[in-house]
Amino acid sequence: MMASTFNIPCNAGSVKNFNNSQRNLGFSSNLGINFAKTRFSNCGDSGRIPSQLVVRASERRDNLTQQKTGLSIEECEAAVVAGNAPSAPPVPPTPKAPSGTPSVSPLSLGRRPRRNRRSPVFRAAFQETTLSPANLVYPLFIHEGEEDTPIGAMPGCYRLGWRHGLVEEVAKARDVGVNSIVLFPKVPDALKSPTGDEAYNENGLVPRTIRMLKDKFPDLIIYTDVALDPYSSDGHDGIVREDGVIMNDETVHQLCKQAVAQARAGADVVSPSDMMDGRVGAIRAALDAEGYSNVSIMSYTAKYASSFYGPFREALDSNPRFGDKKTYQMNPANYREALIETQEDESEGADILLVKPGLPYLDIIRLLRDNSALPIAAYQVSGEYSMIKAGGVLKMIDEEKVMLESLLCLRRAGADIILTYFALQAARCLCGEKR
Repeated sequence: MMASTFNIPCNAGSVKNFNNSQRNLGFSSNLGINFAKTRFSNCGDSGRIPSQLVVRASERRDNLTQQKTGLSIEECEAAVVAGNAPSAPPVPPTPKAPSGTPSVSPLSLGRRPRRNRRSPVFRAAFQETTLSPANLVYPLFIHEGEEDTPIGAMPGCYRLGWRHGLVEEVAKARDVGVNSIVLFPKVPDALKSPTGDEAYNENGLVPRTIRMLKDKFPDLIIYTDVALDPYSSDGHDGIVREDGVIMNDETVHQLCKQAVAQARAGADVVSPSDMMDGRVGAIRAALDAEGYSNVSIMSYTAKYASSFYGPFREALDSNPRFGDKKTYQMNPANYREALIETQEDESEGADILLVKPGLPYLDIIRLLRDNSALPIAAYQVSGEYSMIKAGGVLKMIDEEKVMLESLLCLRRAGADIILTYFALQAARCLCGEKR
């Protein structure tokens, strides 16, 4: 007997441990339908994203249908006309309210929104926002060593050895449909300088890593960070004058060389996070002049001087040696200023606009979404990640549910993609893979 088929959109990549002869994952549902198997269609071992998730209802039909009488259609119709309609289940009784429930007249309501929320099937049919592994970009920390080093303030995150641990982590992410990463390097102190020249060393850690990853995973999308702070002996995103002023135009000159070096190594998207004025236009011109017109720019358009970055700076050992970053990153109290940055970045040639941090700045994500046709990115930063992790460890929250809800909220606010340290964990949940 034919099985019923329910087509559900899904952007998950191939699921680990599935092969060409066995692509079924059993699960149960509370939808009132006995789902026997979930089959990932068009889900090859190459890691390509399937076009849909096909859910087949149980093929067992015992006791679902009555035995046929052998009557023709005309005979069945004649019986009904004669008043001999076949029996069917009676109208179900009205469920009883608990004892003590007050007796009231129904409210005179022209609309009852709860009608569209009354069952899982209705809720799924009318869901406005979706989340899939394709929406996630995985930030990864790399260093020169061979061993992976845990980051104390970010449980579950590591500084990965660029030739070993990184490759394994990227492979795990691709297994569950996350095929976009962004690299952040931990640079040896001996290579740091006031002008951050190591940022554009074509045999530096980031260019070497890009070339290695592209050799192993040609279709991997690699985002890079364009800023001087990992390479600066001062820990700032730009060159620091002796009076403490961050030099704008001179920094932009260095950033252009950094972006070109990353593009030459094979980066797909360069991401200036420095917040210098005019850097998007200058980087676009530099890339085009070197023949990299197809390399995209994801601008950190609204990057706020936030207190949520602490764990990240521990991961890269990139805290400012003095002062703060408030002269170039945005004031957390400001809203309209984000429109100025949006207009500038659009006019200078940005391809993607990013808001950082994420969840505390949902209003800014929505502001950019409503005022730009460009793709919007949100960065769920280290502080957001670590708070959810800490709450989960302390059993104050359900870590998995809060993780997925937080990501869905970023999508609902208007983010097309989300940079998140939860990328691998979230994708595994979305694909039904147990941790």
